[in-house]
Amino acid sequence: MRAVIIAGSISDKEHVTKISNQLDKLEIPWENHVASAHKEPLKVLEIINSFENHSGIVFITVAGRSNALSGFVGANSNKPVLACPPFKDKTDMLVNIHSTLQMPSKAPVLTVLDPGNCALAAQRILQVGR
Repeated sequence: MRAVIIAGSISDKEHVTKISNQLDKLEIPWENHVASAHKEPLKVLEIINSFENHSGIVFITVAGRSNALSGFVGANSNKPVLACPPFKDKTDMLVNIHSTLQMPSKAPVLTVLDPGNCALAAQRILQVGR
């Protein structure tokens, strides 16, 4: 049972910390990676593929703007993907929500805006079937 956080940029660190602090409180092991789907797609694939044969994995993606990361992970993995986009203000939030909700077909991604709720959703997903 593990949450794998993939941030699109090192600038997302503060948002990742909000999520990881909640995962710690819920006693869910986690690890963090930084890789951009736009700039480093092979690195993102390497991260995804390293968990292909593991059970009990949920990916959490942290990316804003066009948020290709969440869809890329959703399309290239058979694991659940939770997108928790960062935002600075209401305008930024609307852009990030819009890009995160519009995923292409066969790229299932669940969007959770609050970092605490994202960690709780990961916990509930990981408990299914236990």
